[in-house]
Amino acid sequence: MRTITQVAVLALIGGAGAAWHFYGDKVGLPPPLELLGMQVGSQQGGGRGGGAGGPVGVIVQPVRVAPVVERVESVGTVRAREAVTITSKVAGIVEQIRFTEGERVEMGTTLVQLDAAALRAELDQARAMLDDARNQLVRARQLQAGQTIAAQRLETLEALSRQSEGRVRQAEARLEELRVTAPFSGRVGLRQVSPGALIQPGTTITTLDDTARVRVEFSIPEVYLARIRVGSGVTARSSAYGTRRFQGTVAVIDTRIDPATRSIRVISEFDNSDEALRPGLFLTVELVLEERERALLVAEEAIDPVGDRAFVFVVRDGRARRQEVKLGLRLPGEVEVREGLNAGEPVVVRGVQRLRNDLPVRVVETLARPTS
Repeated sequence: MRTITQVAVLALIGGAGAAWHFYGDKVGLPPPLELLGMQVGSQQGGGRGGGAGGPVGVIVQPVRVAPVVERVESVGTVRAREAVTITSKVAGIVEQIRFTEGERVEMGTTLVQLDAAALRAELDQARAMLDDARNQLVRARQLQAGQTIAAQRLETLEALSRQSEGRVRQAEARLEELRVTAPFSGRVGLRQVSPGALIQPGTTITTLDDTARVRVEFSIPEVYLARIRVGSGVTARSSAYGTRRFQGTVAVIDTRIDPATRSIRVISEFDNSDEALRPGLFLTVELVLEERERALLVAEEAIDPVGDRAFVFVVRDGRARRQEVKLGLRLPGEVEVREGLNAGEPVVVRGVQRLRNDLPVRVVETLARPTS
């Protein structure tokens, strides 16, 4: 039984050795016996990175140059650029409803006409009194030319004419209040009143939204305050529209930071010619912080983090040079390097775990693209 166990162990070690021979040596993995805590042959005394056993096999990838866009993500709600609840200024009975729910109307369009019969009669009466006052004034001026009327009488008739003009304007203004109009161009909402209904001042008739352009309000952490500008690009998406993306710009940045959340409100504007974005719609928003046309990128597995610092191994003159780097944006499978590297430098992406500074290395493969 003991002999069978020994044979099985030897077979396992042999298989592992064969696998390491064909693959592990290329990527810098330690031999199987080292993994078991045993040092053999020329590997004795090597520590991390080996020793007298010759250069370590590594796989490298050149630092590549590519454009990157740094964004911050938030959530926001669509608001109409202009929005109002349509109400009446005066009490009255609804005589006519002149809009269709959901239709687009122009500024000044009559939406509702209240019963104006009594005011029309008052206006007619005021106009008749004005005509009479003007006729009396004309005759008085003719008589004044012949010096057959006192100046005081003429002044009285002139005042009466002005009073009559004021009554006409007042009646016209009251009559105009019975016509409810659209204060701006937009799309009307659902109707809340019916013909014949008696409404009071402030009674909701419908809503009106200008959605040709919409606003999206969202908040971002205060740490980004110095990096946002009016005019910065904004991308929005909604689960209602699948993969569709809406493009907008920052229109307003709040002048105050919320002390409770340490965030700042931002308002962006979007063209909404097709009116796909409805007021109240929930959106995921991405704000562009910075666009860099020539960013330096390395594979994520090339990074050797030590505390709050980061290092990579660059192959120079057949040796692995440990280089500290300053990291930037993280992308799928890649990391931006802001400082410490140059474009095209060969960076070790596999075999990093066996390296130390100035260790002789042998490049067994050069990758042209990210390894992930």
